[in-house]
Amino acid sequence: MVRLQLSIKAELENVTNLEPASKDFEYFFQVKCNSCNEVHPKFVALNRLEEYEVSGGKGSTANFVWRCGLCKRESSAKFETTVPTPYTSENAQFQPLLVIECRGLEFVGFDPRGTWKCTGMTGTVFPEVDLVDGEWNDYDEKAALPVGISEVQSRWDRAP
Repeated sequence: MVRLQLSIKAELENVTNLEPASKDFEYFFQVKCNSCNEVHPKFVALNRLEEYEVSGGKGSTANFVWRCGLCKRESSAKFETTVPTPYTSENAQFQPLLVIECRGLEFVGFDPRGTWKCTGMTGTVFPEVDLVDGEWNDYDEKAALPVGISEVQSRWDRAP
């Protein structure tokens, strides 16, 4: 079992608290088999609310169960954190978002596509932030300031 921590960083312009917009957010990760080291060519979707039975796991479940296309070994992953930690860094530093317990696989990539939310400096909530292109721009009427998110990056590390 490996515990992996996904950290993100981004340039935030006049916003804070970047986080997935809903509990059923679909995370898109690139997965690698620990048995044969094959990296799956497509990103796979994980949802913290969905659970699947693990073969031979005596009733255990995981948020993601995957069979490697090359070596056919079954692997699984389960979200460890109950909710993601909102990204608040003002100086574009990596900050932990979530931790996943992995068995037989590792995640090696992250695609921030999907609907996120953030908060403007005056408390204005932006509930539909689309990071599919890696950036988002809008205008905060209350603060009379442009708002935006750009240069979204991620990294996977062993969780402490």
